[in-house]
Amino acid sequence: MNRTHLFLVVIAIFSCTYTAIAQTNQENHFLKKIGILDSLYSDYLKESRSFYVQYPESYDPSSNKKYPVAFILDGEVLLPTVNIVQSYYSGGFTPEMILVGISNSKNRTRDLTTSKISSMYGMPFNEENGEADNFRKFIESELIPFVEKKYPVTDFRTLIGHSYGGLFSIYLLIHHPHLFSNYLAIDPSLDWDDQKLINESKGKLSQQNYQNKSLFISLSGQLHMQNPEVTIENVMQDQSDFTLFARSNIMFSNLVKENNGNGLNYEWQFYSRDLHGTVPFPSIMDGLISNFRWYQMENTDKFNSPETPKEVLSEIINYRAKKLETNFGYSVPPYPEDLLNALGYMSLDMDQTEKSKMFFEYAIQFYPNSANVYDSMSEYFERNNDFKNALKFAKQAFEISGDPYHEERIQKFKDK
Repeated sequence: MNRTHLFLVVIAIFSCTYTAIAQTNQENHFLKKIGILDSLYSDYLKESRSFYVQYPESYDPSSNKKYPVAFILDGEVLLPTVNIVQSYYSGGFTPEMILVGISNSKNRTRDLTTSKISSMYGMPFNEENGEADNFRKFIESELIPFVEKKYPVTDFRTLIGHSYGGLFSIYLLIHHPHLFSNYLAIDPSLDWDDQKLINESKGKLSQQNYQNKSLFISLSGQLHMQNPEVTIENVMQDQSDFTLFARSNIMFSNLVKENNGNGLNYEWQFYSRDLHGTVPFPSIMDGLISNFRWYQMENTDKFNSPETPKEVLSEIINYRAKKLETNFGYSVPPYPEDLLNALGYMSLDMDQTEKSKMFFEYAIQFYPNSANVYDSMSEYFERNNDFKNALKFAKQAFEISGDPYHEERIQKFKDK
């Protein structure tokens, strides 16, 4: 077996492993107890396509709250990892999201590769391929509308793909950038069809506006199958087939950097200790944090300091609210309800009454349908012996909740 043949066998083993894991998990209604199984028939694909939906931990079916959504290619394999990352990082580093893991256990190469080929690395390539645009039509015209109708998601979307899935992710960024706001391409197969997508990207990256869009690309440390002397420092000097995969990744990254005036938020990471099959885990963690860098909380030290003036805190809250609206494209509360409430009570306990009132007012502004925020404001006025306003806000809390507790408070203030 020559060296090129060995390279193809290793890649084929990886692809088969992906398919085997996917097919095994597909037999279950639950994927490692992660993801509710759903499906729809596709007129484009002429087949039924399964996908898994995972709600955020705080999801309340009685609420009308909607969430950003992440679509994950090879969902049977990658959805559990994305869910684990979200369980640690959502709220402070990334927003809570609904996760949709798309099954690619069947026809994976057909759906995720971006052009048709008949040979690869000098060998015949007989597997069906090159139908990425048809798969794109399925996602755009069938899956996204289906998910938006059935699940509480917004139109702020993230796409996550590995290997051929990474190739497909970059294909959408280049040719159909309106579909997603964030793109996470893990060790993408940009060597496909003699780097055809890279060549197509040259004009697109210089001409298109990628404002408020983010791309994260990773490269694994598997730069050469047989030669450990090939490193990230010298891989571009090697012209063999064994480094074409890595060189294609770096070439595209350099192309993105050369066109940094198009508004695209971009980050590239090299994982020297990871192989093609292990790099998804760190890439998903770093990629989501990178894609949502604008979401991360700022000036937390100001909130922790009792010395920070009320006016400064108000500016920080308003700035964050505007920043999130700009990036999401719609208004969202800048901070969780519980945090604003806690800050209000903390200030109240320190006799910083004006600051306390400000936090409770913001809680009402951003969470007008919560009985709890009106009850907190009622308590604020109660502790300041303003029973008229305490009664007013207790009534508003009761109108929303119908809770006997709030009714008792109303009677209490009437008796004052």
